[in-house]
Amino acid sequence: MNATKRTETTKATNTTKAGVDARAPGKMKKYDFLIIGGGVAGMSFALKVARAQKYKIALCCKTTLEEANTTKAQGGIASVTNLQVDDFQKHIHDTMVAGDWLSDPRAVEQVVKNAPRQIEELVNWGVNFDRNAEGDFDLHREGGHSEFRILHHADDTGAEIQRGLMEAVRHNPFIDVLENHFAVEIITQHHLGVRVTRRTPDIECYGAYILNPETGKIDTYLSRVTLMATGGTGAVYATTTNPNIATGDGIAMVYRAKGQVKDMEFVQFHPTALFHPGETHPAYLITEAMRGYGGILRLPNGEEFMQKYDPRLSLAPRDIVARAIDNEMKIHGLDHVCLDVTHKDPEETKHHFPNIYAKCLSIGIDITKDYIPVAPCAHYMCGGIKVNLDGESSIHRLYAVGECSCTGLHGGNRLASNSLIEAVVYADAAAKHSLSMIEQYDFNDRVPDWNDEGTLSNEERVLISQDVKEVGQIMSTYVGIVRSDLRLRRAWERLDLLYEETEDLFKRVTATRDICELRNMINVGYLITRQALERKESRGLHYNIDYPKKK
Repeated sequence: MNATKRTETTKATNTTKAGVDARAPGKMKKYDFLIIGGGVAGMSFALKVARAQKYKIALCCKTTLEEANTTKAQGGIASVTNLQVDDFQKHIHDTMVAGDWLSDPRAVEQVVKNAPRQIEELVNWGVNFDRNAEGDFDLHREGGHSEFRILHHADDTGAEIQRGLMEAVRHNPFIDVLENHFAVEIITQHHLGVRVTRRTPDIECYGAYILNPETGKIDTYLSRVTLMATGGTGAVYATTTNPNIATGDGIAMVYRAKGQVKDMEFVQFHPTALFHPGETHPAYLITEAMRGYGGILRLPNGEEFMQKYDPRLSLAPRDIVARAIDNEMKIHGLDHVCLDVTHKDPEETKHHFPNIYAKCLSIGIDITKDYIPVAPCAHYMCGGIKVNLDGESSIHRLYAVGECSCTGLHGGNRLASNSLIEAVVYADAAAKHSLSMIEQYDFNDRVPDWNDEGTLSNEERVLISQDVKEVGQIMSTYVGIVRSDLRLRRAWERLDLLYEETEDLFKRVTATRDICELRNMINVGYLITRQALERKESRGLHYNIDYPKKK
C-alpha cells in the first residue's frame, strides 16, 4: 500500500432526508474550540477551556456521550496517593519497565507528577471513587505496579468517570454537545487547493467537515482550535474489548491530512476478556484488578502455567500474560484458559466485582465457585497521533488527547490504568497551551463547502459491511499477538486491495458514516501493519517470530 496513493479527495455527503434539497450544501458553523470525541479526554478538555467563560465550544461525538470507550474501562485510574508507601519514582519506574524502556521519560514524569492534582479535579467534577472505612481511597494493585495505587469505583470506574463528566458538561452553558455527529475529515490548506505533503512544514487545521444526522448533509465547522479525542482502534480486529465505534477515526483523519502518526505497531491485547462466543464487539472485559485481587490463571484442568513465563506469575505485564495465554492455547488446542478466584472470600469477591459477578452469572458462571473462561483480545492502542508535552500534533492548531494520541507515555506497552490519567493530564496541558494561543488564530472563511454529490445503493451497503468483517479477519489473523514478516506482508497485500476498492467506491457514493468508518479502519490497519514491518525487533507489545527477543 503506497503512501503516495493516500491523498484523499473531498467528496460527497449522506443520503438526504425528505424535505432536504439534495443540491443544497451543508451549513457553515463557527466555534472557537471544536472537540471531536466525547470520552474522558474530550470532556475534561471542554470543561477546562470553558472556564475562560468567553469561548464557544462544540463537543462532537459520533454516537452519544454514554457510548464513549471510557465507559468500558473497569479497573481504575493510576495515581500516587498513599505517600506512606508509594512515591512518584516508583510509578515512573513501573511505567518505564512496562513500556520496555521505549517510553519518553518527560511524558512519564509529566503524567505521574500531575496525576494527584487531576484526581482532585475529577472528584471536584463529581466523580466518586471508592473509599475505605477511614475515608481514604480504597486502592487496588494491578499487573506491573509495585504498589497499591489504582483508584476505582467498584469494577466500573470508567462508567463512573464518564457519568461525572457528562453531568458537568451538560450543565455547562459554554459547551454545545453535538451527539450523533460524525467527523469525516479535518480541514487544512489541502481543501483550499494547496498541495500538502508529509514534508509540508506548516500544515494548519481550520476545523472539520461533519455529517449532520438531522439533514444528512455534511456541514463545515470552522474553528480556531481543534482537538482530536476520538479514542482507540480496537474495532479493526475481529474480537476486541472496544465498542464498535472504536474505528480509529481521528488517527486516520490526521494521517490523511499528512500529520505524524507513531508507534502503531504497539497494540495491547488484554489477556483476560470473557470467552463467550458471539460477543466480540465488545468482548466483556475481566479487569486486571481481578488478578491484582488474587486471581490465578489456570488451564481448564486446573493447572497453573504462568510460572513458566514470568516470576511475577499472573501479575506480570499484559504483553507477557497475553503471549503466555496465546501460547498455552496453541500448545493444548484450547479456545480459552481460565481465571480462578474461587479461593477468595465469596462475599468480598461480589463486593469488589459486582458487575463481573452479575455478567458471568447471566451466562451460567458463578465466579465464587467456577473458573472464568478468558482469552486475549485487542484492547488498547499505545501509538497514535504524535503530540508534544502540550498535546500539540504536527499540524498547527490541532491537538490530540487520549487513546488516539501518542504522547510517549506508554512506549512499547501500556502499564495498567495509566490511560485514564494520561487523558486528563494531557487534556489539562492542551487546555492551558491552547488558551494561551487561541487569540493568535482567526477563522479561515475561504474554506469551501463539502462537494455534495453521489448516490448509495443497497448493494453497496452490503459490500461495505462485508469489507468491515474482512478487515477484522485480516488483522486478527496476520497482525495479532504473535506476528511474522510473512503474515504482515500478507496483511499488507489484502489491505491494499481493500483500500483500492474502497477509495473507488468512496469517489462514487455519498459519504455515509459506514463507508467513512471502513476507510478509517483500512487506514488504521495499514498503519499498524506498515509500522510493524518497519520494526525489525521484538519489543514491548510487538512480537515478531522472525526477530526473537534476546535473553
